[in-house]
Amino acid sequence: MRLEDVKFDAEGLVPVVVRDTATGGVAMVAWANHEAIRRTLESSRATFWSRSRRALWVKGETSGNHMKVLSVSADCDGDAILYEALLSGPACHTGQTSCFHNPLGGASESVVGTGPAGLHPPQPNVGTGPAGLHPPQPMPENFDLAPLFAVLKSRRRERPEGSYSTKLFEKGLDHILKKFGEEAAEVIVAMKNPDDDAVAGEIADVLYHLAAAMTERGIPPIAVNGALAKRRQGKP
Repeated sequence: MRLEDVKFDAEGLVPVVVRDTATGGVAMVAWANHEAIRRTLESSRATFWSRSRRALWVKGETSGNHMKVLSVSADCDGDAILYEALLSGPACHTGQTSCFHNPLGGASESVVGTGPAGLHPPQPNVGTGPAGLHPPQPMPENFDLAPLFAVLKSRRRERPEGSYSTKLFEKGLDHILKKFGEEAAEVIVAMKNPDDDAVAGEIADVLYHLAAAMTERGIPPIAVNGALAKRRQGKP
């Protein structure tokens, strides 16, 4: 399909869904006009149209959380667009990885699991939060390091007193790598033992120190996401 064939609405806009290539999850939804999509295709930078400011905007131009667009596709009707993108940080302005992090509650909780073909399975412990307003949510299946990287970037920049991360960054890359090596060795030892909680804790420690080393070294997560995406595509 050509860009000229996209069905823009009366205001010349079309909704754009951004999918995180690394996880397959939906990162955000925004609007784009013809020019925004054209610029995205030319620059590989996720570009949109702000309906409130009446202006083009590029994701990450103020937050630093850029999106490298790998492909742009239209849906079967040509009235919605999909950006496949590599994310360098959280998609949401709140710091969440995805803008879709607010489970619907209220009356809908009473009918969870009654959708067609069981599309909405029952959630554990629904309604057991304080006053039933905030039901506990199941832990996500995959761990998400985007909030960790956001915190580490902030710690490295602001150096708050008393922060362990601040102490790491003040001692430099060699010290961080030494700690990473120590934690990696502890993961190996923990893996040989039956305590799963201990293994999870040691893995969390090694991931934290790896993220700290990447932050200090200036290696963004998007670089690793890109390397993994090439491997999935069978490229060298």
